[in-house]
Amino acid sequence: MGKIRFTATNPRTSGVGPALARSASLLGAALLVAGCAGTETSVRTGSAPGGSASEVSGAPASGAPGSGRPGPETSSPGTSAPASGIPASGAPAPGAPGPAAAPRGLAEEARQGTEAIRGAVEAEAREAEARKAALLAAARRWGLPQAPLLAPPPPRTKSLPPTRRGFGVSGPRTRGLPPVFTRVPTRDRVVFLTIDDGVDQDPATLRMLRELHVPYTAFLSEDAVDGGWEYFRAAHAQGAALQNHTLLHRYLPGLSRAAQRHEICGMQDTLRRHYGRAATLFRPPYGSYNRDTLEVARSCGIRAVPLWEAEVFPGRVVYRDSDLHPGDLVLTHFQGRAQWNGSMADALRTFLRTVTEKGYAVARLEDYI
Repeated sequence: MGKIRFTATNPRTSGVGPALARSASLLGAALLVAGCAGTETSVRTGSAPGGSASEVSGAPASGAPGSGRPGPETSSPGTSAPASGIPASGAPAPGAPGPAAAPRGLAEEARQGTEAIRGAVEAEAREAEARKAALLAAARRWGLPQAPLLAPPPPRTKSLPPTRRGFGVSGPRTRGLPPVFTRVPTRDRVVFLTIDDGVDQDPATLRMLRELHVPYTAFLSEDAVDGGWEYFRAAHAQGAALQNHTLLHRYLPGLSRAAQRHEICGMQDTLRRHYGRAATLFRPPYGSYNRDTLEVARSCGIRAVPLWEAEVFPGRVVYRDSDLHPGDLVLTHFQGRAQWNGSMADALRTFLRTVTEKGYAVARLEDYI
């Protein structure tokens, strides 16, 4: 019997939906049963030296060296005695069991499995078209000419990027400090949306991000949130990651080490109190830090310090470099008309229109690092 090999797939990352995966496994099981049912016990006959009996299923004949059994009765010269009730012709003796018969209905089960797979494929295609239509309708509702591109499956393993050249700190024992970076190394055409502070808490912002399926990371400051913790609890419930942006949004290099600890570790305590867990990522206000900042952040449980490659405002994008690149971190703020000339929705429209036209999807930062 030839080998039948089945490979498990992840419906989310392989493009195979749950219904299709179940149908495929059922058909595979049916084929495996069919293969097992069609096997036969090998029977081989042949004359042993001096006319002794043959082998059955590879077992040594009676009287063969090492068999531990007496040989058969002597037969006439030049003839072979039948072994185990099997005639010399190879036909089964009367009443002997034949090859195993295939289970009844196996063909019908295979047919049903094939039909189930076909039905699952068609259902998945219909669901994909429905999702695509719903996303396009949401894009038009929010004033976008086209729907945002969907991100590819995240990498199987995550790794922290190294500190960007020129962004490190000098001095001894820099090994082990949280890396500071503005881009995640990846070949995927994805960028990462990060939103700072927390001043503007317009419910329309969360609705827009949810309806357009846009993942993002929020770096919160306690003074900016100003008691609006329920708003960001709702953001977290719809998938946003909540990270550390200090208590009072102060310029950290101008503070003592103790004051920096209060700002960073104090915000860790605040996040833990309101949401049950502290942050693993930290963004210093204004993107400014020194060696004390990184050492304190590490001691408070921070793994990495993501900055940004581009910043979005209503109607414009400012690049650190000349354009977007795969893996770029993009910054905007929870701000509204009181802080800039436009709404939060205006800034998000600018961001989504820009990245979509350039062929980028928005991915979740925490899926990569």
